[in-house]
Amino acid sequence: MRLSKMTTMPKFKSEVANGRLWTRKVVVIGLALCFSTSLAAAADREMTQEYLTCLENSNGVTVEMINCILAETRRQDARLNEIYKRLISRLGTERKNALVEAQRAWIRFRDSNCGFYADPEGGSAARVTANECFLNATADRAKELRLLTNDQ
Repeated sequence: MRLSKMTTMPKFKSEVANGRLWTRKVVVIGLALCFSTSLAAAADREMTQEYLTCLENSNGVTVEMINCILAETRRQDARLNEIYKRLISRLGTERKNALVEAQRAWIRFRDSNCGFYADPEGGSAARVTANECFLNATADRAKELRLLTNDQ
């Protein structure tokens, strides 16, 4: 098989190793950027201090970051459910039914949208991004419903 002049094959194992090292560096930098962006957005999304501390202590280790994200998603989901119940208790029948339908549609959208981020070929970055999507969507929805309750 003849390779074009533009294609170069690594001559030594060290060149292949250097290529892998470069790829790892790019992934680590990407995760670090995602991590720093997460911290800035967390305050606006009303994330807990526990989450922020957990992320800081994860040192960019993917498994640790995902554990932090999952724990905060559980906290935000509980917060969302509490706010939802408070809001729905204040509504008349017609508005209650509209909220129930809207919430079901939102859940379908969140699950479908965030499921898309979970690219099976995306590696650890895709797992972090997909889990972050669920967390951010849940926190954003909790904040949105809280604003509707007029509970500041």
